[in-house]
Amino acid sequence: MGKQFDHIADNHRAFIEAQHMFFSGSAAPDGKVNISPKGMDSLRILGPNRIVWRNLTGSGNETAGHLALHPRMTLMWCGFEARPMIMRAYGTAKTLHPRDAEFDALNALFPETFAARQIYDVQVDMLQTSCGYAVPFFEHQGPRDVLTKWAEDKGADGIQTYWEDRNQHTLDGLPTHILAPNSPDAPT
Repeated sequence: MGKQFDHIADNHRAFIEAQHMFFSGSAAPDGKVNISPKGMDSLRILGPNRIVWRNLTGSGNETAGHLALHPRMTLMWCGFEARPMIMRAYGTAKTLHPRDAEFDALNALFPETFAARQIYDVQVDMLQTSCGYAVPFFEHQGPRDVLTKWAEDKGADGIQTYWEDRNQHTLDGLPTHILAPNSPDAPT
């Protein structure tokens, strides 16, 4: 039986912080719904109703495009290793790009990298827990270093080029605003 809460309590925070991955969900009013697994050291709880998570450069950029049209977001954690629980945080999110004033302070909460693409600042309206009895056991063997090595091989300039070539639109063609409209490197 699911239970709803209006904030993240200490026991919820402990469960979230013990997980090695989470899932983010977003959708524009029309088009594809995006559900994306996230790992690495990319999430911080900043208060009883605030979570920030950092999005590193990758193949798709759906969340930024979706939030530009509708700010709703769901985050989900599953207890794969011990406690059988599913936890979802429902709320609204704001996209912060490296050009935004708040970005640097929040980015400093995470390990240093030049591949940080966005930070999502989530205002949690409701937290829900459910049993998770059907979630299988998985043993965590450690983080992957593939994305880190990929970004290091590209370098800062290569990441910028990747944003220009691959991260400006969602699968449905929505703009992600990865490049500032008045930026000298934004395509004309």
